[in-house]
Amino acid sequence: MSRSHWVWPAGSSTRGDPLIVDRAVYRKGIRHECGDLSDDLAAIRASEGSDFLWIGLKDPTDAEFADVDQELGLHPLAVEDAVSGRQRVKVEGYGSTIFAALKTLAYVEETSDIETGEIMIFVGDGFVVTVRRGDVAPLTPVRRILEASPERLAEQGPDGVLHAVLDAVVDTYLEIDLEVAADLDEIEESVFGSNDTAHSGAIYRLKREVLEFRRAAAPLTPAVAWLSSAEGPIESGELQLRFRDVGDHLLRVTDHIETYDRLLGDIFNAHLAQISIQQNNDMRKISAWVAMAAVPTMVAGVYGMNFEDMPELHWSFGYPLVVALMALACIFLYRAFRRSGWL
Repeated sequence: MSRSHWVWPAGSSTRGDPLIVDRAVYRKGIRHECGDLSDDLAAIRASEGSDFLWIGLKDPTDAEFADVDQELGLHPLAVEDAVSGRQRVKVEGYGSTIFAALKTLAYVEETSDIETGEIMIFVGDGFVVTVRRGDVAPLTPVRRILEASPERLAEQGPDGVLHAVLDAVVDTYLEIDLEVAADLDEIEESVFGSNDTAHSGAIYRLKREVLEFRRAAAPLTPAVAWLSSAEGPIESGELQLRFRDVGDHLLRVTDHIETYDRLLGDIFNAHLAQISIQQNNDMRKISAWVAMAAVPTMVAGVYGMNFEDMPELHWSFGYPLVVALMALACIFLYRAFRRSGWL
């Protein structure tokens, strides 16, 4: 690899680069422009302080990520996960390097859908590499918040970046939690209100979004618990407490998700039961009207057979009598069906 590939002129920007979103060296928590990657990384590791290098990538290919991997010496399995994407949510240790794969979510107000993206994070000796896939939840705001607190960056180093990213992701989960709860209230009201205006498709779609939400949040719970424990890779007691706070928020979200899933299942079953009851009511009404129509049809059919020996044909009141009989039969059936609740 050509070392000049990694040399940036002073004041240059990477905002338009589709691969490298941003990178910088943080010395005592203060951002500095990144020069030669190898030299910067060697100087950081020689300083034995909390200085570190942060590289932000977006949708890298194998060849593009190979440049970063060659300089940092990342574990091949973690690199494979970062390049291929579509990984399960996890936080794992590869020697002195922590690798985290997170699902980023965004709520779409117009459609009530939840969009999904990915963030992979490598945290090692003097470096942080973030790999973002998709356009959901960019990390620029997280970087800016950290840069506004150089004391925090200087004290916590790369582990503090991992905490900030996790905290931002879980905060997004909390916001989506509120949106899903509001959608669930609307569906519940439409099903159990005076008029059932819900549609099975809307209930199923929300249930599917809740399942997507669960896939992102539930596997992260044990991972955050590991980061906050004394047996985990985080040495700072203060950071362990901060990770524990993230874990508490995450547990609240996962508890709500389980509740939403059960409620949606109950609501869907209740909705199907209401549909079945409505169909039965409709069938009873149809059967009642068919029964009322059958009596005059039968009488009219008898007198429409053109027999000559029917005595009623020669009565003066034969026709009005038969019509009155049919009308009375229909009235009797109507009142009977009304009393029974069929009409």
